Amino acid sequence: MEALQIHRPDGVALRGWLARGSGPGPRPLALYFGGNAEEVSWMLGERDRFGAWSLALVNYRGYGASEGHPREAALLDDALAVYDHLVARAHVDRRRIVAIGRSLGSGVATHLAAHRPLAGVVLVAPFDSITAVGQRHYPFLPVRLIVGTRYDALAHAPRLRLPLRMITAERDRIIPAEHSARLFDAWGGPKHAVIVSGAGHNDLQERPAYWSAIGGFLADRMRERP
Repeated sequence: MEALQIHRPDGVALRGWLARGSGPGPRPLALYFGGNAEEVSWMLGERDRFGAWSLALVNYRGYGASEGHPREAALLDDALAVYDHLVARAHVDRRRIVAIGRSLGSGVATHLAAHRPLAGVVLVAPFDSITAVGQRHYPFLPVRLIVGTRYDALAHAPRLRLPLRMITAERDRIIPAEHSARLFDAWGGPKHAVIVSGAGHNDLQERPAYWSAIGGFLADRMRERP
């Protein structure tokens, strides 16, 4: 386990952890991007589920011990900086880097996939855009005029050719299934969807099917020829 600290040009320090995978030589890497108000240190307790894969957990600015304030442009740019910081390390197999994005993090992970080479993406309870979800919850408000197009994953999806594993909750009341389905349908690469029976938006991680879906996706990436 290694503490991470990444300094950004605006003076903000991002902080988190890197848990190195088991085995010799460069290890594959999973970058985890959490949801709204999610402090990612809880994932350290799930480290063993990742086996040979190293696991990088960096809190968004304003979350945990990371400095600054969370703003869309900064969070998206920070994700690229985290990737660049880790891909330069000799112990990272740059041919096998996967992003895992949950809820808010699905928009961050999709942005990363559009700007950096990845072996695949796992999107958990994802959305097409926060604007579209907001408009659904508040149809009487001009959400698009108020907030613009926020975390627009749908705009990137058609030109992304990397593998996607999408994991959704059967009883998600925060991100309705329609918004995940739009993103899935638009994705340009090979894709597979998993619906976790009985789960809601906030308890997906308590279901064995959730971890099986992630583990299976990572195993598939290990079998592929880089």
